Amino acid sequence: MISAEYCTSLFYSTIEEYHKTDNINQPCPVPDSNSLENILIKKCWIDIVQWHLEDIIRRPDLDPLQFIEIKRKIDSSNQERTDCVESIDEYLLEEFNSVKIQDEPRLNTETPAWVIDRLSILMLKIFHMKEQTEREDASEEHLLQCSRKLKILMQQKLDLSFSFNNFLKELSEGKAVMKTYRQMKMYNDPSTNPELYKLK
Repeated sequence: MISAEYCTSLFYSTIEEYHKTDNINQPCPVPDSNSLENILIKKCWIDIVQWHLEDIIRRPDLDPLQFIEIKRKIDSSNQERTDCVESIDEYLLEEFNSVKIQDEPRLNTETPAWVIDRLSILMLKIFHMKEQTEREDASEEHLLQCSRKLKILMQQKLDLSFSFNNFLKELSEGKAVMKTYRQMKMYNDPSTNPELYKLK
């Protein structure tokens, strides 16, 4: 069964793999497949690339045409990220399908895959905040502030991991249930975004 420790370890190694070249155009190292591990790696890879796109798009000297190009990439990345999360939830729904539900089970405010999404982003924050604590060109004050922030992020990792593992345990025992709701992002759909369907 999946666990927070499995996810965070996989995410961190994926982040390290990306930073061997640190190139937003490098392809995801795993092929598209239905295996949970590959979906998790792909999900994290999307997050990593988008993290760096978000950095680039904030450059004040960025050419306007490049800004538009990167914004389009971010939009596309957001949709891919959502698709991956929903794929993970579908996998977990199947895993828990045979569990006998107890009376008055708890319903979480978010699905397991959206917690996994948060863990992926959190590992990115930890990786990059750790980088900031090791900068040789930064002031002592900056290094100290980033060290404090890193400590908070590490505590957040412990807390979120604990909550996630408990949630999975409750699901496996029928004490909690999961429901999935598609994100239904209307602005991505040409039939529901008025700025798009009015063009027709």
